[in-house]
Amino acid sequence: MSRQILFISDLHLDPSRPRIAELFLRFLQQEQGRAEALYILGDLYEAWIGDDAVPPDEPTLQALRAFSATTPTYFIHGNRDFLIGERFAELTGVQLLPEAVVVDLFGVPTLLMHGDTLCTDDVKYQQFRQMVRNPEWQRGFLALPIEQRLALAKQARSESGEHNQSLDEYLLDANQRTVEEEMRRHGVRRLIHGHTHRPAIHEFELDGQRHTRIVLGDWYEQGSVLRLRPEGPDLQTLAP
Repeated sequence: MSRQILFISDLHLDPSRPRIAELFLRFLQQEQGRAEALYILGDLYEAWIGDDAVPPDEPTLQALRAFSATTPTYFIHGNRDFLIGERFAELTGVQLLPEAVVVDLFGVPTLLMHGDTLCTDDVKYQQFRQMVRNPEWQRGFLALPIEQRLALAKQARSESGEHNQSLDEYLLDANQRTVEEEMRRHGVRRLIHGHTHRPAIHEFELDGQRHTRIVLGDWYEQGSVLRLRPEGPDLQTLAP
C-alpha cells in the first residue's frame, strides 16, 4: 500500500441526489484500508438539523462506521452540517476536529479548515455564521420539533441560494489577505480547505517563502478527492 492521506469536502449528501450518495459509498468501499487517514472538511451533508433527526441505520452512517474501523477518519464542520455532534461521532467512529487545526502530514505542518471563514468579503454571510455558531442559538434550534427544524433549514438553503446568486464572483471566494493572515497565525506554509467549490492548487510567495493553498472540489456532478502523498498532492475527479 502506497502512503497516502485522503481529503474530501462539500459532498452535500441529500436524498434528492442519490447518484452522489452511491458514489460516496463506492468511494468508501474502494478506499477501505488503502489510506493512512481520511479527512472530511465539512459539508458532508446538504443539511444536518441535529443528530437526533437521523436514524442510526442510515446508509452513510453505517458506511462511515465500517470505513473508520480500519482507517482513522476525521471531520471538520462545514456551513451546512455544523450541528453534527457527539452522537454522530459515536455512530460512525469519526473523530470531530476543531474548525481550524494544524496536522503534521508527512512532515509538513498543514492547516485544515472548511474554508468559509476565509470568505471575509461576504460580510452578510459572516454575520449569519457568527449567529448560528453561537451555542445558545444552537441549543434553541435543537430544542425545536424536527419538523420545524426541517422547515427552517429549507428556508435557510433557499435564502442562501438567492444571496449567493446576487453576489459578484469574488465575494464567494477566499480572500487572499485572510488566507495569508490565517497561515501566518498558525505558522504553516500549507493550507487545505473546501467550501468554495473551486478545486485548485495555488502556489504563492509570502514572507519570502513558498506557500501552498489546496482547494477541494465539490460533489455536485462528480466526486472530488485529494490524495496527499509524501511526494506531493494529487487532486482527482471521480466519475459518478
